[in-house]
Amino acid sequence: MTNVNTGTQRSHRRRTRLLAAAAAVTLAAGLSACGEDNKDSGGDTSLTLQSAWINDAEFMGFYVAKDEGYYKDEGIDLTYVPGGPDISPESQLLTGKADIALTTPDATAKAIAEQGAPFKIVGALFQQSPLGILSLADGANITKPADLVGKTIAAGTGATVALQALLEANGIPLDDVTIVPYSFDPQVVLSGEVDGAAEFCPDTPYVIEQKGGKPVCTLLSDLGYTMYNDTVVVTEDALKNHRDAIIGFLKASRLGWEENFKDPAHYPPLFADSWFKGTGREIDHEIYYNQHSEPMMAQPQGYFTMTDEDIAGIVKQLQASGIDASADMFDTSLMAEVNGS
Repeated sequence: MTNVNTGTQRSHRRRTRLLAAAAAVTLAAGLSACGEDNKDSGGDTSLTLQSAWINDAEFMGFYVAKDEGYYKDEGIDLTYVPGGPDISPESQLLTGKADIALTTPDATAKAIAEQGAPFKIVGALFQQSPLGILSLADGANITKPADLVGKTIAAGTGATVALQALLEANGIPLDDVTIVPYSFDPQVVLSGEVDGAAEFCPDTPYVIEQKGGKPVCTLLSDLGYTMYNDTVVVTEDALKNHRDAIIGFLKASRLGWEENFKDPAHYPPLFADSWFKGTGREIDHEIYYNQHSEPMMAQPQGYFTMTDEDIAGIVKQLQASGIDASADMFDTSLMAEVNGS
């Protein structure tokens, strides 16, 4: 079980947008910007990270790593750029406005397969996608695939693709579940207008709890649909020209997440007037989100590690969703160096 949040609305807008963003990528826009000299006057390598969404606890480890000087320790001058509903991380990479982007395997694979984007996925923050089915314990109480039969589920466009793939993977006819558009307001679950909603489990149950409800949020991975989230993506050119710096970025980011999770309640209040200023989200909400995220990010070999087994499963899921994905879209060699250092 996990959580709900006013920021859930934003989180889902992002995931819905990412699938469309990949199809809209224009390759001609800026490949000339790739491969430029990123050395600043102090000798550090300047890198720009394009995040997937606005500042919230989903990206805590990156804030910690920057504020604690972990990137500087790796010889990196990192610029962190928040995302938003009108920002395509893939386009930012291709136009040279970012060296590294956080995105999703479906968006990246779609951009590679359909637009010829020269991308490589080099790490994965969420080992299990935080996307799940939110319902009420005293309502639909959806905890297994069979519980979806006969139910009405609200979902955004991107989540609908994942939900349909989940149903197919479990042999459930698509007509057995009614999927309706989602306004990203969990009130429709509380009111009983729908039986459940596709939501971010570490982030949205908070809202339900604050309104006196008892949320149940079952991850899609627990229902048979496995997918990474917030994957670290670079261009092939950047990988060739700045491989050592990207490895340094992964090392420093891992340290940031390790430090963050020593006490998930420690950093959010410290960031109230910096990283979280003006977001409109409560700090208690960010603490909640932070506390519930670690189990989905944890990996025996360390944060950001990708395994051949997981990649094979994800490629299979993407192919079942109609995306021409392949294992060579992923590059595990950088994390192998991080893990061996």
